Amino acid sequence: MVGASSSYASPLCTWFVAACMSVAHGGGDTRQAVALQSAGRSRRRRQLSKCSSASGSASIQALVTSCLDFGPCSHYNNNNNNALSSLFGSNSVSLNRNQRRLNRAASSGGAMAVMEMEKEAMVNKKPPTEQRRVVVTGMGVETSLGHDPHTFYENLLQGNSGISQIENFDCSEFPTRIAGEIKSFSTEGWVAPKLSKRMDKFMLYLLTAGKKALADGGVTDEVMAEFDKTKCGVLIGSAMGGMKVFYDAIEALRISYKKMNPFCVPFATTNMGSAMLAMDLGWMGPNYSISTACATSNFCILNSANHIIKGEADVMLCGGSDAVIIPIGLGGFVACRALSQRNNDPTKASRPWDTNRDGFVMGEGAGVLLLEELEHAKKRGATIYAEFLGGSFTCDAYHMTEPHPDGAGVILCIERALASAGISKEQINYINAHATSTHAGDIKEYQALAHCFGQNPELKVNSTKSMIGHLLGAAGAVEAVATVQAIRTGWVHPNINLENPDSGVDTKLLVGPKKERLDIKAALSNSFGFGGHNSSIIFAPYK
Repeated sequence: MVGASSSYASPLCTWFVAACMSVAHGGGDTRQAVALQSAGRSRRRRQLSKCSSASGSASIQALVTSCLDFGPCSHYNNNNNNALSSLFGSNSVSLNRNQRRLNRAASSGGAMAVMEMEKEAMVNKKPPTEQRRVVVTGMGVETSLGHDPHTFYENLLQGNSGISQIENFDCSEFPTRIAGEIKSFSTEGWVAPKLSKRMDKFMLYLLTAGKKALADGGVTDEVMAEFDKTKCGVLIGSAMGGMKVFYDAIEALRISYKKMNPFCVPFATTNMGSAMLAMDLGWMGPNYSISTACATSNFCILNSANHIIKGEADVMLCGGSDAVIIPIGLGGFVACRALSQRNNDPTKASRPWDTNRDGFVMGEGAGVLLLEELEHAKKRGATIYAEFLGGSFTCDAYHMTEPHPDGAGVILCIERALASAGISKEQINYINAHATSTHAGDIKEYQALAHCFGQNPELKVNSTKSMIGHLLGAAGAVEAVATVQAIRTGWVHPNINLENPDSGVDTKLLVGPKKERLDIKAALSNSFGFGGHNSSIIFAPYK
């Protein structure tokens, strides 16, 4: 224990300064000052007595010097060489400039030296800089309605549904046999053939959407060569990860572990998609994944923007990807009793805010945004699609799957997002809602939106999920693409299948069955996930 105390001598000396300064300024004998402390500090009194036993006023000066030097006092130097050597490097501590100044000033008062240091720190403190702005310069998607932003959004504007019968496997025994399944998908030219055979679809969707976002943003090899790759990052999450790879590994294990894919563990983890894309591009900036169920993409987008705002990155690829239209994925959500069973009329199955909704429809795919610091984008002559203004996260802290009854978490999230963006609620005139076509979720979100924005006569709300289903961790990113496309085109897509609006829903706030013109001032996109995760992000036209 002696060695431990000795190693901690330097912080202890900081406590001694008060006693030393009190004596130096006529505050009484050191022992008398310490005696006023509680009995629990007797060990400190003994240490002080040892340190001040040299002789008269010289002992006080020595103690002040040792304390202000942030080094050990002489008593510990003499008796605990090994401990001090490990902490300070050697017994003869080389003093830096500030420490030498403090020692010189000790004879005229340590307090003055400390004040001088504080004044210098204030002078040298960096002046506040204007916050870095974040813009969207590229987008990539893989969805049941298209594999590029233009085709995808044009289908949305036409009110086309991507919901159909599942063809990827035999689901005849399941009560739900429909989904927003991607029927045709190719990695040719985007992913190496060997990897295409081994990777889970969520990673393939992620890699292709990510590279398409770069191509859409005009990031050629020549442009990429000019990037500082230490300030380029990838943050693309997934709610479910590589479920197919993991499921196949379990099936192989039933025969023998020797039959298992050696890549089954890394290719099943949610972070590996971002990691593989970064390896391919050589990007060395922030790289990780976030998994917050169906709110995943918004979390990734907002965190990516924050990396740029803080100066930790200039360019970020961000979004989400999921591919769980497989037996274990379908069976799991069937067991939750969360899915629509409108198998005979797939295109009518996803119907947010309609009284006849009977659950959500699974979808799959990926959405990726290329976010860039404004000056960085302007310098390379990038086309700026929209500006990212801000966002927020909150937690309902209420139930695993049910929304909070009074919508407190959602309202708080929206209010904080507005504060983050620095705009008023009146400036929001378009909302891409989470609206999944579930009984509780749709109405609770609507009530929260009406509470926050209901007095705005220009407000229009729609749900992209009415046409592509729920893409889980990829939903927010795909809907962010739809939001940015609405800003770019001046058109908002319809809400399809809204034939009998729920009681309490004012259809004046909702986009009708046809696309509508809207000059968007600022747009909000919501995503909520199992566990009570709430997220709201805000985009606006770049000006």
